[in-house]
Amino acid sequence: MYKNNGELKTLLLVDDDQDDQELFKLALAELNHPILCFTAGNGQEALDQLCTRAYRPDLIFLDLNMPLMNGIVFLERIKDIEHLKDIPVIIYSTSDEPREMSTARSMGAVDYIIKPARFNELCKLLQVVLTRGATTPFQQD
Repeated sequence: MYKNNGELKTLLLVDDDQDDQELFKLALAELNHPILCFTAGNGQEALDQLCTRAYRPDLIFLDLNMPLMNGIVFLERIKDIEHLKDIPVIIYSTSDEPREMSTARSMGAVDYIIKPARFNELCKLLQVVLTRGATTPFQQD
C-alpha cells in the first residue's frame, strides 16, 4: 500500500471537521516521518486541488460524510481521472457500517480505518499505516 523510505511523502486529508484535521496533523507531527500534509474540507475542494496539478499526494485519507461532495462520490470521480486513479485512498471515517465498507472496497479504496477515539491511538494507527508495506485491503492492525 504505502511504504515510507525516508523520502518526503505527501498526504491529502479530505475531511470537513476542522478539529479532526488538526488532530490528524498533530498526530503526523508526532511521527518520525518526513510528511507534507494538505487538507481539503470536502470532496469538491480536494478534486479542485488535485485537478490543478499543484501537487500529487502519495496517499489520500478520505472521510465519507461531507457536504458538497461526499467521500464516495469523490472516490468515484478520481478513479475516472487518468492521472489520479492510481493514488491509494484510505477511507478515514467514524462509520463502521458494513455496507459503506463494502462500497468503498468495490470502488477501489485500499483500506478502511475507523477514526480512533483517542489521540495516542491515532498516532499508533498512522505509524502503522505509514511504515507498513503492501497489505491485504481493509486489514486492521
